[in-house]
Amino acid sequence: MNDPARLKILALAPACDGTDVGEAWCAYQWINGLAERNQVTLLTMRKKGRPAPSRQLQGIEVVEWDDLPVVHRWERLNSMLKPGYLRYYRNARRWIRSNLAKGRHFDVAHQFSPIALRYPSPAAGLGIPLLVGPLAGSLETPEPFQPECGNAPWYTRLRNLDTFRLRNDPLLRHTFSEAEVVIGVAPYVRSLLAHTPIKRFEMMSELGIHELPGDLVARPQGKGLRLAHVGRAIRTKGLRDVVRAMAMLADDSNVTLESAGDGEDLEMCRQEAEKLGVAHRITFHGRIPREQVEDIYRRSDAFIFPSFREPSGGVIFESLRHGLPVITTDRGGPAYVVDESCGIRVPASSPEELSFHLARAIEQLADSPETVTRLSAGARRRMQTIGMWPKKIDWLSMLYQDVLSSQVIAEVNS
Repeated sequence: MNDPARLKILALAPACDGTDVGEAWCAYQWINGLAERNQVTLLTMRKKGRPAPSRQLQGIEVVEWDDLPVVHRWERLNSMLKPGYLRYYRNARRWIRSNLAKGRHFDVAHQFSPIALRYPSPAAGLGIPLLVGPLAGSLETPEPFQPECGNAPWYTRLRNLDTFRLRNDPLLRHTFSEAEVVIGVAPYVRSLLAHTPIKRFEMMSELGIHELPGDLVARPQGKGLRLAHVGRAIRTKGLRDVVRAMAMLADDSNVTLESAGDGEDLEMCRQEAEKLGVAHRITFHGRIPREQVEDIYRRSDAFIFPSFREPSGGVIFESLRHGLPVITTDRGGPAYVVDESCGIRVPASSPEELSFHLARAIEQLADSPETVTRLSAGARRRMQTIGMWPKKIDWLSMLYQDVLSSQVIAEVNS
């Protein structure tokens, strides 16, 4: 006898891989967690050189197609443009229509990836209650920062087309207007969809953690601060702004910075540190192994990540998991993840304003060990509230039930 509590979920995720990183890893966590209590059918793609989703997911019906054979050679370009998505869209929509015609039933359909807002769902308009998201991205660089961002790869600038497409692309607008729920990682996603009629908007980060470390390293008792910055050294991640903020601190502030991550802006940051006379207080590690990054988190007192075009902020989840207070921008995904209980958000209207407010935030923590201790405890609580995968699966399961209940009520009243 079928358990009525076990929903029949059609999951759509062209990228779903528990051995990968980013959105493929996140989609795997959502789908694997849901399968523990529901009957899940996954429509996905096999990526050359990686283990097939059907081999990773047990107890799930996995329908998979091959990704385009050459995209793995240009990983960064593929992650931005996803040229294989058109093939996935056609195959998935054909499969859904064929199986519905054969009498198959799904309680809900949920598209988990891609997380960018530029991809229509193959399940839109086919009669299955549809959820889309969590969605992120399509943030534009604030104009005052643009002169310093001119060295970005050409294909990253294609995101500037997103706002136009969200207003004018009929397939894209159809997906969001047909969805029962659109899930965004932060309030800015709702703002991007302001010109598209949607039925319901909810917020939940696509990121999550499975466990919190046991014992945290004791935070400082005296004045001073050991700061950490982790992420690709590209202009939008704000490392250059942190270097400038360090130069605004008093010479006796006892603040140091460790940076982990490589990228085209790293040499510029090194030169800036030398020019401003703060190179002796900053360690640029470049690209280092994962365990060494974890060591940086463990020996730091606070995390600083002033990205001004950050859709979500995976490194912020990592730092909060370690109990680190976070200094970040009041923009994009970090503006939702970091609240006053676990960190400090600063405005990012211009490079000058950003570095000034970063310096003030650093001073606030360096001068008050009590504030660091309070925010450190808040970091753990914040992760327990929005970051733990079991709680996120609980939240999504309740959302499914609410959608289905609303549909029953609507049918009775019609």
